[in-house]
Amino acid sequence: MTAWIGSHILTLLIAVPLLGGIGVLLLPKESTGAIRAWALAVSLATFLLSLHLPYHYASVDGYQFVELYPWLPDLGIQYHVGIDGFSLWLVLLTTLLVPLTVLFSMGSVTEKQKKYYFFLLTLEAGMIGAFCALDVFLFYLFWEGMLVPMYFLIGIFGGQRRIYAAVKFFLFTMVGSVLMLLAMVYLYYQARGSFELERWLQLSLDPKTQLILFAAFALSFAIKVPMFPLHTWLPDAHVEAPTAGSVILAGVLLKMGTYGFIRFAMPLFPDGMQALRPLLVMLAVIGIVYGALVAMVQKDIKKLVAYSSVSHLGFVMLGLMALTPQAVTGAVYQMLSHGISTGALFLLVGMVYDRTHTRKIADYGGIAKLVPIFTVIFLIVTFSSIALPGTNGFVGEFLILSGSFSALPLAAAISTLSVIFAAVYMLWMVERVFFGPVKNHHMEGLKDLGKREVLCLVPLLILIVWMGVKPNYFLEKIEPATQALLQRVETSVQVGGNLPK
Repeated sequence: MTAWIGSHILTLLIAVPLLGGIGVLLLPKESTGAIRAWALAVSLATFLLSLHLPYHYASVDGYQFVELYPWLPDLGIQYHVGIDGFSLWLVLLTTLLVPLTVLFSMGSVTEKQKKYYFFLLTLEAGMIGAFCALDVFLFYLFWEGMLVPMYFLIGIFGGQRRIYAAVKFFLFTMVGSVLMLLAMVYLYYQARGSFELERWLQLSLDPKTQLILFAAFALSFAIKVPMFPLHTWLPDAHVEAPTAGSVILAGVLLKMGTYGFIRFAMPLFPDGMQALRPLLVMLAVIGIVYGALVAMVQKDIKKLVAYSSVSHLGFVMLGLMALTPQAVTGAVYQMLSHGISTGALFLLVGMVYDRTHTRKIADYGGIAKLVPIFTVIFLIVTFSSIALPGTNGFVGEFLILSGSFSALPLAAAISTLSVIFAAVYMLWMVERVFFGPVKNHHMEGLKDLGKREVLCLVPLLILIVWMGVKPNYFLEKIEPATQALLQRVETSVQVGGNLPK
């Protein structure tokens, strides 16, 4: 039985939340306790299954836990899944955040619970599938499949402007996806009727064709990151989404964009990537600085955290475009770190919002005296977000900046300013919310975190410290995949004669 689970582990990770979501719909509507317990049990089972991956993962190049079955052979479509050092930790991040959001939601979601947990669990299945897919049609199926449950989570369970935010999120994502689909159809015929990623990597495409195809893929992924100036859907989606939606959106869905660059756009079209690399570097740097400056003037805590994500994901894109082992590895590490710290921040904002029903910074002040446990945890997560040494955020940003200085010195130098800006907007927000006199007397009855809420945050706090103190456990599994990617990019560019001087 154990051997069978090990050989089908990725399929189980996709199937368990998908079937669990369908199972939620079969439960009686009135049995709210059973619905919550079922959703929590399914998400925890998925997380426990995912622990098999790092335990049995070998720190070598190549895909592992591979499963390959014929699906639609006449159309060249296969069920082909596997993971490498890039996707390993992103799958684990997904399976960790979902049960934490379910646990949080047990105290905040009281209506339409069957729909809510159905969308949450099916979203998890789609995200895991996208990270594991090695058949490009299968990836696109999961990529589009994720859009539907997130759309409904925002549109049904969001704030006052939820319909506007959901439609904007849907339209932005769909525009990029259509262009990527057209590029996929072209590559399908070039590969003589195959959607197999390895087959596509063997194609010999001229630089001009690569440029067009890379632009199509890159636009879709850049919207998802989101890169400046394609970021405008993100603040609306974050502010209007329910807390669980914001956690998943920031923690996992934004990483789909950067993961798409790593898995598809960069290795498939290295010449096209090199041609547009200066533009992407410029947009990454603008996003880093712009996101930090806009976050600095926000009056809404949730919107502040949303704009900080624009800045942090700009760092990830800078690391990827630097094309040095240190920077690319740091970018992948930062993807994981951002998911943990920003996911924790959105959980904390959701917890205080459930008590006060306001996210305006001006409505707070001096609440550290009233909620000491909440304050201490918020400070720890804040230190992680501003990359304090000893936390997970420091490792990723340090690797990105140090690895980028050799390849992109000016871009790295300008981006370093954002480290200072991040400390300014986060610590200034903390000072106004938690310290000084209590401004709002309605806050005097504010209750501190309960056991369930602390339980939601403890795993993330452990990872913040663990990843900051012992990063090699994570890095050693990422580095072989980084080396393989850079070797692929450099070799292809040298053959094409477009290696930058």
